[in-house]
Amino acid sequence: MASLVMLAILSGCAALLYLKGTLTQGIAMVFNAIIAGFVAFAFFERLSVMLANYASGMAAWAPTICFLLLFVLTLAVLQTLALQIGKEKVDLGLWPERVGRVVCGLMLGYVVTGHLFVALANAPVQSQYPYPRFDERNPDPSRPNTALLGPDGFVTALFSAVSKGSFAPLGEPKSFAVLHANFLDQIHLNRIKGSRDVSLMTSSPALSLPSRGGVWDAASTLRDTDGNPLPARPGENLILVRVGIRKSALNDAGKFTLSQLRLICTPRATGDHPLAGQGQAVYAIGYIGRGGRLEHKTLTDIISIQSEDVPDNVKEIDFAFYVPANLVPTLVQFKRNNVERVSAPVSGEDAPQPIPFEGPAPAPRTDNAER
Repeated sequence: MASLVMLAILSGCAALLYLKGTLTQGIAMVFNAIIAGFVAFAFFERLSVMLANYASGMAAWAPTICFLLLFVLTLAVLQTLALQIGKEKVDLGLWPERVGRVVCGLMLGYVVTGHLFVALANAPVQSQYPYPRFDERNPDPSRPNTALLGPDGFVTALFSAVSKGSFAPLGEPKSFAVLHANFLDQIHLNRIKGSRDVSLMTSSPALSLPSRGGVWDAASTLRDTDGNPLPARPGENLILVRVGIRKSALNDAGKFTLSQLRLICTPRATGDHPLAGQGQAVYAIGYIGRGGRLEHKTLTDIISIQSEDVPDNVKEIDFAFYVPANLVPTLVQFKRNNVERVSAPVSGEDAPQPIPFEGPAPAPRTDNAER
């Protein structure tokens, strides 16, 4: 379906410019569409928060609505200005016009399709729309599928490249490539859920991270639930990150999958600006469970927290991540609208004792398994 939609948009834009436009108008439209996309990427989250606060019933659709609204309105304004400035038609010759109009139409359709796919991937619909980026039964973040020609990947990468360090020019530099590292994977994996009870976002802040001592290297003595040592991965370190889920947010955050929890890592040599530059997202392999052992979980397993299991205001869980050795944990992202800075990694005597999370009781083992 995504390929058919893309071909239809490409054909429509090419035909429109060939029949009704000029080469100079086509070039202007392509650049206007790119600029409109920059505006949509930069401000859709802020606008969606305002829309969700004003109309809570539209909260799930707010990111999609706001992204499309910003893109369409900005493109319309830019096109109006371009037409007013260039009232005189410029004819560059028969063949340059014929070929150039079609090429510009195809480029315009490619850019428009990319932004449309990004908007649809933010929508609360089944994960196969606009296309199945991951296998819903066993998603692998390292092997995403792409749409035909990857228009959504192009527009996302383009904005990530130009946004590095530009989000807060008067304060701390922040990059979309860090705040939303692997953005397409984030929004697609966020929708892969085991049941309809797993929300895509929370109506109130859900994360509470320790100000210090919340990130540390896993002990070499750590074992899994079968008593086996955890395998070493070349070039990666096993890191434990303590993540607190607020009791006040359990209506939306009480059920989640590990595909909705990401650790954003950045290069160690970022200096005073860890949120500038390029980030990399890694996903948890499980958490510290009964007996202080690692409970392995897949990205689609549902983790449940009941309010009666949270005696205080926060339920803390120690999640395990394999982090590349040249990177350091910087952010934790949860569902679609929660992100928090993590504390600096500690080691040795400063490392805290893991907190076992008493999740659902494991299924009883069969006689064959016991043997």
